[in-house]
Amino acid sequence: MSQSGGSIFERTKAQTGLLEKIELVIPGFRGYKEKELRRESDRLLRNLIYQKLSDAEAQVKDAYRALVNEGASEAWDDTDHLIARMDRINERINHSEYGYAGFFDAIKVREPDLDRMMDYDDKLLEMSETIAKAAFDLKDSVDNSRLQEARGKVTDAMKAVNALETAYNGRKQVILGLQ
Repeated sequence: MSQSGGSIFERTKAQTGLLEKIELVIPGFRGYKEKELRRESDRLLRNLIYQKLSDAEAQVKDAYRALVNEGASEAWDDTDHLIARMDRINERINHSEYGYAGFFDAIKVREPDLDRMMDYDDKLLEMSETIAKAAFDLKDSVDNSRLQEARGKVTDAMKAVNALETAYNGRKQVILGLQ
């Protein structure tokens, strides 16, 4: 497992209460409890991704407002489109699946699948940090009246959002071990 995804799982496991620690020792229940801890760890990781993307989106919205105030109409449409794309992928990540499979489902989600999902989500976290950097650069360009540069920064941010969305679209196949 990756450093970040693995460390979140280890921290989650270390912060279990006394009852949960007892559950981890009971034969037959241990696997169930560890699976729950993995799901919870992945949820925490995705919440971190969601927060980074929300912060980045707020910076892009600030840049958009500044562009409007500056009268830089040539960058409005692209920036507005970027905000819509960021909002869409952010909400998809916020409401993504937790790695559950029904009792009678043909494909079961097991611990190695959940570990792969956390590794994959860790890569999504890295991509969200790239988006956050692109959003910061865009806002910096606009704040310092480098409006021509801002159009290129919007393009850079859009490429980063597109890459994240493409990677996110492959998440389910990774969970099921198909990729």
